[in-house]
Amino acid sequence: MILFTDSKKILAKYARYVPIALQNGALHGDGIYTEKTQELLQNSNKVLMTTSCTDALELSALLLDVVAGDEIIAPSFTFVSTVNAFVLQGAKIKFIDIDPKTMNMNVDLVEAAITSKTKAIIPVHYGGVSVDMDPLLEIAKKYNIAIIEDAAQGVNAFYKNRPLGSIGTMGAFSFHDTKNYTMGEGGALVINDLQYIDRAEICREKGTNRKQHIDGKIDKYTWIDKGSSYLPSELNCALLLGQLEHVDEINKNRLTTWNTFNEQFQNLQDKIELPYIPEYATHNAHMYYFKCKDIEERSKLIQYMNGEDIHCHFHYIPLHTSPAGLKHGEFIGEDKYTTKESERLVRLPLWYGMSEDVVSKIVDHVQKFFKESK
Repeated sequence: MILFTDSKKILAKYARYVPIALQNGALHGDGIYTEKTQELLQNSNKVLMTTSCTDALELSALLLDVVAGDEIIAPSFTFVSTVNAFVLQGAKIKFIDIDPKTMNMNVDLVEAAITSKTKAIIPVHYGGVSVDMDPLLEIAKKYNIAIIEDAAQGVNAFYKNRPLGSIGTMGAFSFHDTKNYTMGEGGALVINDLQYIDRAEICREKGTNRKQHIDGKIDKYTWIDKGSSYLPSELNCALLLGQLEHVDEINKNRLTTWNTFNEQFQNLQDKIELPYIPEYATHNAHMYYFKCKDIEERSKLIQYMNGEDIHCHFHYIPLHTSPAGLKHGEFIGEDKYTTKESERLVRLPLWYGMSEDVVSKIVDHVQKFFKESK
């Protein structure tokens, strides 16, 4: 079966540091491979590896001192971790509609959702395509509100040549098994505001000043703040390091597949809507999706492709209609596009090292479906 992702190829090729990490014996966090991955990701003031993007977002909520009664503005079309990290601290989520072209939050709707209780805005760079950040930064500055970029899908993608994750107050990366660069489970918090760095290292180390002890700044460490265990093991970081040393090679390979899909589907533009990449965005080929006419057509396409051993997927079900979304948030304004567009979207398989034969099979069956559909 042609699955949505096949990480074994990338893991086998770039896993050379894993046996060395095993031989070194010290597998706890903040070792040599943790430090090296952080250095390669360093595109701002500070990068701290975490056990997941979820934990990176939770750490950002701790650093912002989010408490019950605070409000967070976010799109409803996203993964649950985007908002759950803040709900855990008692915040209420103010969901806003998306831009149907990019599936990102509609920045023009942000200001109307701001109240005196707004603590942060969470732009999600869907598919590695950037939110339009400049107007969002102006709004955040005007109201003195933090921006936490959910760049889970945005490693090695850019907004006006600025790396995603490095633009807001903080940014969160994912290195989950489904991402372009993976450590199985893992993430990173990018800290762009200097005032949060020292406390971030404390909260990340279970609320202790252990990092200062390791650095030789104090003779013993103790519990001094809220925190949790957010450090990934050396094995995870060793697995990631080999990939980060070849980001351009991996990115080029994925972009080749993405561009092939996009070129081959140009003749279907009267039947499907192809992905839109704004001029300000440089994407990373995290996924290839297009939109069908409606949910019924999408369901038929997915069923057909699965029957041909090609595993396609839809994506997020809008959070504002979920049981937890209804409990912990509310939709501000009209749901003009979020639900409608989410029901049209279908993702094709795309992974590093995808062969030309596999790409051709996927393209041929998509073409066949729409040629035969009425």
